[in-house]
Amino acid sequence: MKTTSTHVTTATIEADPEVPVLRITRDFRATPEQLFRAHTDPDLYARWIGPKDLSTRIDHWEARTGGSWRFTNIRGEGTDAEEFRFHGCFHDVRPDRIVQTFTWEGYPDGVSLDTVTFEDLGDGWSRLVVSSLVDSFEAREQMLASGMDVGINEGYATLDSILDAGEVT
Repeated sequence: MKTTSTHVTTATIEADPEVPVLRITRDFRATPEQLFRAHTDPDLYARWIGPKDLSTRIDHWEARTGGSWRFTNIRGEGTDAEEFRFHGCFHDVRPDRIVQTFTWEGYPDGVSLDTVTFEDLGDGWSRLVVSSLVDSFEAREQMLASGMDVGINEGYATLDSILDAGEVT
């Protein structure tokens, strides 16, 4: 975990010992409103989500309570390109939190329930906390072993760059 004097600037990923939940915490030099927009605007979301070696195509995006979404991560180009599709539903979308499901179509039985919250820390900083509940401890361990930390941290670093450039108002 990398921190500034008081801020978490590399995501912490913690496994709850009691329930199959992962908690991801990361601070950004941004307002909660900017973080909310970065998570609900499909063009912004596609620019920062995931590891650097993937691009993202939004196939469907309806960021509202009761809406749904689908995107495709693409590695490479042309006939050698690999595609990974994900989909879910937005259960609750409001400025301080988003509750949604998340499914990788390569493993359609694995569904997580994700709650994303945005907290104002003051002095121009906000904290993002993501809680992902999966159906078993085994599924959670597979997620942890997948290298998800690389994609999360690379994606959040890209989001830092977009925020620093003033592209999220």
